[in-house]
Amino acid sequence: MTAYLVAMLILVAIYSLLALGLNLHWGYTGLINFGHVGFFAIGAYASALLTTKLAWPIPAGFFAAVVLAGASAYPLGLVSIRLRTDYLAIVTLGFSEVVRAILVNERDFTHGTQGISYIPRPFSQLQTGANEIAFLGLVVALLAVAYWMVRRLGRSPFGRTLEAIRENEEAAQSLGKHVASFKIRSFVIGAAIAGAAGSAYAHYINFVVPEQFLPLVTFYVWMAVILGGSGSNKGVILGTFILLIFLEGTRFVKDFIPFLSDVKLAAARFMIVGLGMILLLLYRPQGLMGRKDS
Repeated sequence: MTAYLVAMLILVAIYSLLALGLNLHWGYTGLINFGHVGFFAIGAYASALLTTKLAWPIPAGFFAAVVLAGASAYPLGLVSIRLRTDYLAIVTLGFSEVVRAILVNERDFTHGTQGISYIPRPFSQLQTGANEIAFLGLVVALLAVAYWMVRRLGRSPFGRTLEAIRENEEAAQSLGKHVASFKIRSFVIGAAIAGAAGSAYAHYINFVVPEQFLPLVTFYVWMAVILGGSGSNKGVILGTFILLIFLEGTRFVKDFIPFLSDVKLAAARFMIVGLGMILLLLYRPQGLMGRKDS
């Protein structure tokens, strides 16, 4: 039971990193990114390939994952200058599917649908239980660094400008702010955080396949951001924790209701999540810890 709880907390920390990156895009800047899982996949595969095929040390693979994920967001940042709202959402969703299609069809490097196995894990020399706890400490430290960085950015003139762009882009531009530059930087930093999450995920799971990076992952992260409160860093971490605990906890419902098949259980979970999101948007649209509009 302890091992299961530690594994759950590791996944919560990894997905909280993803949520912080998306919160920088949407919560701070107002950029609708439906392709966040693409940066997650780039980070995971970059770190996996470099540490398995080229035998790079894990820290070097992690650093490369962050850089490559951030660099891949630069073209999307340029697109965000011209496109807004639903158009940007469609483009980013298409980007994530292009990334996944490349991972499926580029067999020489990514091994296609077979994926990459035997990805090294930090602290592998330790015993199984100690290994898990040490890895938990590592990802919690990564989350703390990312949280501190996004918090500092949010409270800086850079973050206040992002919020001004989110509220009224034309007004921010009229005040002499270079809106395009701020949008691009926001996209790159948020994607780099997602790349860090991808690297941590790959080294924890020990294997990656394209089917792990479906658009559903992006929408789970969106649920966490909306649940916790858009623009609230503490809120998105809380939202991630609640969402993952619910999704994992409901797996045990079958032990108490044996006549419920796996298909029906999966459908019921999605129905409950959907109903919960509807009620949240109706009665607390700002989320659990979001700022309430005056």
